[in-house]
Amino acid sequence: MEMKATELKNILRPENTALVVWDVQNMLVERIFNKPEFVSRLDSLITAARKAKIPIFFTKITPLPERFESAARKLAYKGSFSNMKKEDFDLYLKPSEGDTVFNKHTASIFVGTPFDLMLNNAGIKNILFTGIATEIGVESSAREASNRGYLPIIVKDCVSSSDKEAHERSLLNMDKLMALASSDEVSQALA
Repeated sequence: MEMKATELKNILRPENTALVVWDVQNMLVERIFNKPEFVSRLDSLITAARKAKIPIFFTKITPLPERFESAARKLAYKGSFSNMKKEDFDLYLKPSEGDTVFNKHTASIFVGTPFDLMLNNAGIKNILFTGIATEIGVESSAREASNRGYLPIIVKDCVSSSDKEAHERSLLNMDKLMALASSDEVSQALA
């Protein structure tokens, strides 16, 4: 369901909206199919959200000690995170003072973080989703947000993946279930 700036302007307010920047980490940004456009658009959207005083939540894939890592994550990361450097896990776009960073261990922002509690405490019901990978953490978190009564809005040109086909399929799936908008439309609505 495409949303235009005029529709978004009636919905998005600093008191009821949050921006999620999902796993925009060095190791992932270097592998996406649309890096220059993605980084530029996301950086502009983050700037617009800060100007509008929208709370921003960054997430980071954070490994558990090897013994306690899930079998699913070991499979997804070819057995281990041990071959990665510390810098691989650093955020590509840096949070500012006042932004929240969650170290997380699953493909949902709602599992193992205080995100749901924080949104409920603040009266936030709209969640703008951005980040990497569209078909993994972005989609699973957006689906869970919808199931929990939030309005997820996928900023379609601020999500990406190393797998362009999976990214496009995910956007088609989410378009049937939730709102999608461009970063320009969201930025106009926040202005």
